[in-house]
Amino acid sequence: MRCTLFVLLLPLLAACRSGDAPPPATPPHAVRDAVPSVHASEKGDYAVTELVAGLDHPWSLAFLPEGGMLVTERPGRLRRIGADGRVSEPIAGLPKLFVEGQAGLLDVALSPDFVRDRLVYLSFAEPNLRGNVAGTAVARGRLQGGVLQDVEVVYRQEPKLSAGTHVGSRLVFDDAGHLFVTQGDNRVAAAAAQELDKLQGKLVRIWPDGRIPDDNPFAGRAGARPEIWSYGHRNMQGAALHPRTRRLWTSEHGPMGGDEINIEDAGANYGWPLATHGINYDGKPMPGSRGRSVPGMQDPHYVWEKSPAVSGMAFYTGDLLPQWKGNLFLGALAAKQLIRLELDGDRVVHEERLLTELGQRIRDVRQGPDGALYVLTDEDDGRLLRIAPAP
Repeated sequence: MRCTLFVLLLPLLAACRSGDAPPPATPPHAVRDAVPSVHASEKGDYAVTELVAGLDHPWSLAFLPEGGMLVTERPGRLRRIGADGRVSEPIAGLPKLFVEGQAGLLDVALSPDFVRDRLVYLSFAEPNLRGNVAGTAVARGRLQGGVLQDVEVVYRQEPKLSAGTHVGSRLVFDDAGHLFVTQGDNRVAAAAAQELDKLQGKLVRIWPDGRIPDDNPFAGRAGARPEIWSYGHRNMQGAALHPRTRRLWTSEHGPMGGDEINIEDAGANYGWPLATHGINYDGKPMPGSRGRSVPGMQDPHYVWEKSPAVSGMAFYTGDLLPQWKGNLFLGALAAKQLIRLELDGDRVVHEERLLTELGQRIRDVRQGPDGALYVLTDEDDGRLLRIAPAP
């Protein structure tokens, strides 16, 4: 009976330095005898089913129209999880990666026209020629069976400054077909996030083939990179379009305190490192203004004074979990929880922490085509979880 239940659930899914192969790992496997565990929330009970175990620090997932999904593993593997629950060998053809610390293979997104063009977009840490530092990059390739073909890099963060920290990154297509790429500041000493001739600490907007939109806010401005949409960001690891307004929301890590949600405006300065609600890891204040508005800089839309280390985010619009419809969900790495935010329009009016019993870092959360929520845990033995109504 347990196996039958799992088979019924799954079809609903309808270190190394640059250039090295990913380290050997025990292949992940479907948990075919998984029994849903029931958890309590303020809005009623919900069930959590472990679908796959043994993933190596999974980072992101994207649902395939033919069923199943693609999942990235940070050490440099892209896998397909079939509608039958089978986990593939790594898909071949990935670009050259820099894998160290927080850096490696990151987000995955399908082309808006994937059914026709089969294009898969990946964000990743790309090494420089010497292989000692990296920058965030985006590549795309055509998925054919177990191979990405005709792979090309369509975006590169320059200069390359990261030694494995603060690389972002999420990929979001808007309704007009632009591709937004979130990034980090590479945790460099200089205030690169405030310098418009650098791409660190910037949200960028490009066309899917890498061309720069003519209406980008800094296009044609001397001394500024035309890819930039907004700046003054520390490390954006979550992004999603609001289902009603269609505006881009992002989440980013503060230092000690000061994790943020921002609603992105063209050309806006979000303050880092001159305006923050956090402090340095040595306990000393950041330069500039802590916790106060700064003229010419955007205040965070929502802020956590104690950092949960927010990561992937998703607005829930489905009918399977009606008690959560319209809520915003975010993974939390340090807090090891799934954060649920209730909204009144754009305003956050209530917060609840879920999956507190799990004790694992939550890296990503997505709404599936079946209306369930799917969660990835960022661990050596990473899990794919499905959240659905309690029996």
